Amino acid sequence: MQGAGAASGGSPLKPWLPVIAALLLAPVATWATVEFVLLPRLQKKLAAVVAGTEPAEHAAPAKESSGGHGEKGGKEGKEGKEGKGGGAPNYEFQNVVVNLSGTMGTRYLKTSFMVTGADAGIKEAFEENKPRLTDVTLNVLSSLTLADLEEPGAKNVIREKLVTAYNQAFGRKVAEQVYFSDFVIQ
Repeated sequence: MQGAGAASGGSPLKPWLPVIAALLLAPVATWATVEFVLLPRLQKKLAAVVAGTEPAEHAAPAKESSGGHGEKGGKEGKEGKEGKGGGAPNYEFQNVVVNLSGTMGTRYLKTSFMVTGADAGIKEAFEENKPRLTDVTLNVLSSLTLADLEEPGAKNVIREKLVTAYNQAFGRKVAEQVYFSDFVIQ
């Protein structure tokens, strides 16, 4: 019966070639699928979600933040200005970056938003209390979980939390509304 193995003319590795090829090619195929199919689709979908939930002039494409996790990149606040046509007085927070609760520092939220109020003194009030209001902002946003942000109407809940927190910090009604101009979850 020794002649039967010699008659097939194959090496002992020949039956294992498909298994070896599968073990070597599977990680490469997985990486290529993620890199060239899944990530572009996710980025496109995230950009569509951001554009779909915000007015066209406020929509921002999904992008990575240059700031570190848990700290704010760029300018933390910008002087309030009257909008076109005499809009409400406002104060703007730009590029606020916070780690999301429950993610062990692996996921973060980067956002920019404008706080409006009926009182013309909102700009001065926010500038005078900038450190305290920055802390309030970071506390509200960093208490959010990924599940909180995936809920329908999550931005409206965040708006209410921020307005309530600002008004509590002042001890009177100063902030009326929050408008997001950038909202990226990474």
